Amino acid sequence: MDTTDKFKLIALTGLLIGMFAITGCKQNTSGGPPTSGPPEVGIVAITTAPIALTMELSGRTSPYMIAEVRPQVGGIIQKRLFAEGTDVKAGQVLYQIDPATYQAAYANAKAALARAEANLIPIRLKAERFRELVAINAVSRQDYDDASSMLKQAEADVAANQAVVEAARINLDYTSVKAPISGRIGRSTVTDGALVTASQAAPMATIQQLDPVYVDVTQSSAEVLRLKRNLANGEITGKDAGKAKVKLLLEDGSSYPQEGTLKFSEVTVDQSTGSVILRALFPNPNQLLLPGMFVRGIVQEGISEQAILVPQRGVSRNPKGEAMVMVVGAEEKVEPRVIKVSRTVGDNWLVTEGLKAGDRVILEGIQKARPGTPVKAVPFSSKPDAPPAGIPTSAAAKK
Repeated sequence: MDTTDKFKLIALTGLLIGMFAITGCKQNTSGGPPTSGPPEVGIVAITTAPIALTMELSGRTSPYMIAEVRPQVGGIIQKRLFAEGTDVKAGQVLYQIDPATYQAAYANAKAALARAEANLIPIRLKAERFRELVAINAVSRQDYDDASSMLKQAEADVAANQAVVEAARINLDYTSVKAPISGRIGRSTVTDGALVTASQAAPMATIQQLDPVYVDVTQSSAEVLRLKRNLANGEITGKDAGKAKVKLLLEDGSSYPQEGTLKFSEVTVDQSTGSVILRALFPNPNQLLLPGMFVRGIVQEGISEQAILVPQRGVSRNPKGEAMVMVVGAEEKVEPRVIKVSRTVGDNWLVTEGLKAGDRVILEGIQKARPGTPVKAVPFSSKPDAPPAGIPTSAAAKK
């Protein structure tokens, strides 16, 4: 390399070093601390509105009516006259017991009645004649009294035999075992040829009426006291107990399509569980609800006319375990506020103390909201910002 080329290389190197130095100076000049305003926080303004308060209680279904079929006379089962698991009507014959002995007893009772009625006729005629003769002193008074007494005894014999005939007829009718109620009949515990006895302990079958159906749910006595206290204080407006609507959640978590009506509330607290029973009546046209199913009932307690709801994401706990929120107060500064909450309503807390309409609760940017520091309050939006035009959603997410 000659001398001229060396000078050119040295000059180029010096020029580049100068340019880097100037650029670094400019970057240092512009890299000072930026001037910015107070941090932004997302807030929600508190409002009051009437809401329906509900409670979710566990319980089980039970049939509207249930009847155990038992024989009222003894004998051998001749025939079962129903199909297990089908619907039967009240008065439908279910079993036929051998009626031979009861038919004989019925015939014997009818014969005894006929004999007593035949004996009554001459005694009645004799008493009527003696009544006429005693009036003219043709017979003694004693003979007339004896005839009258015999007439009454004969009439009593007829009445007694009529009762025996009726009892025999009833027993003969009981040989046809009938359904006491309409409903779905279960399995039969006896077969053709089985011997049954009158009023035996074991039922022959069980019939259950499944439309409508009862749902019995349990509520703690503490909840009952709280509800009564809130009603007395006017915090909630009670509904007519005979018209309160109840909804159901089935075992698989799905909702039952029909609404029920609250019909009954137990007046005694169960000492073993500390709870009371609420009974609701549900229509069951498709017999989707079967006796003994576990369900959860959603019962409406009443209406809170001035309810205050706060999203759960805005509520935290202090070291004492008290619920608290951060609010934007006077001079746009952050203020911690201890509140009292009673329950959740959806994804909100129901606030009973500590907040009023118009308060601004911080939901977003809480980590930047230090107590006493000024902030810029903007309305909170739960929707994510839309990506800029021309940038796909996946690219915006990566960015």
